[in-house]
Amino acid sequence: MRALLVVNPRATTTSERSRDVLVRALRSAVDLTVAYTEHRGHATRLARDAAESGVDVVVTLGGDGTVNEAVNGLLTASTALGGLPGPIAGRLPALGVVPGGSTNVFARALGLPRDWADGTSVILDGIRDGRHRVIGLGRADDRWFTFTAGLGWDAATIRQVERARRRGRTSTPSLYLRATFGQFLTGVDRKNPALTVEWPGETPDTLLSTVIVQNTAPWTYVGDRPVHLNPDASFDLGLDVAALRKLSIPSSARTVTQLAWRAGDPRGKQVLRRHDVAEFTVVASRPQPFQLDGDYLGDRQKVHFVSVPSALRVIC
Repeated sequence: MRALLVVNPRATTTSERSRDVLVRALRSAVDLTVAYTEHRGHATRLARDAAESGVDVVVTLGGDGTVNEAVNGLLTASTALGGLPGPIAGRLPALGVVPGGSTNVFARALGLPRDWADGTSVILDGIRDGRHRVIGLGRADDRWFTFTAGLGWDAATIRQVERARRRGRTSTPSLYLRATFGQFLTGVDRKNPALTVEWPGETPDTLLSTVIVQNTAPWTYVGDRPVHLNPDASFDLGLDVAALRKLSIPSSARTVTQLAWRAGDPRGKQVLRRHDVAEFTVVASRPQPFQLDGDYLGDRQKVHFVSVPSALRVIC
């Protein structure tokens, strides 16, 4: 069995020693090639080339951004786009995820352990026993995502966190919380909601301040605590949508309190939610921050979302 290990050398929670241990462990089970990412987007090309060369497994060591890039590489390989009928997953290498980032939402949503060493053991056992799970993915225009996407407040928060990290700050829950409140106060126009969600064959929902899309639950984690906007979201169903209307201080404080104290499932007049949706389009009256799987991807005014079932095999 041939495998590619895609390593993000800047992964938050791993060291050179731990990477060496992982490489030796994988080489005991598969014919392994190791590649280190050198810039943003590099993992996409590495995974695409691996899929087109017939590799059986692609393993990532990094955070959710590395996973997202690898998934986009796999799903844009010629083997995925060959026009054959049936699920995409059976035509692609399986994906193995060893957590190495600060949050690792995708890996944890799959039930994988947070620790990279325990995660490695799961991957090795899965390879040896042939265990995998087939999951659905989301697609935003031409970009795939594994667990979340968003326009508005949450994407503005991620943009601010990425700016702080480029200045040398460490990614921590407190950094995200400060960025969340900072963007609420100064980074978004709370009085003039810009977003509309267009549902096929239905009346659109207008005057929305932020739209968050989930492909699974939870939405994210704060430390060990899962945060649920749409607790019924699942890899086995369509997409779930949570949107907030005008961001007044009282209503927003109530929503944040629900997230903090009830671990999610917010309700109220300012909250719009949809479950198990096949497709929809988000349109903005002015450019809005846009994120996929926790990476800020610039500002957008229109994004079309589609749920794609049985898109990826994941070792578990």
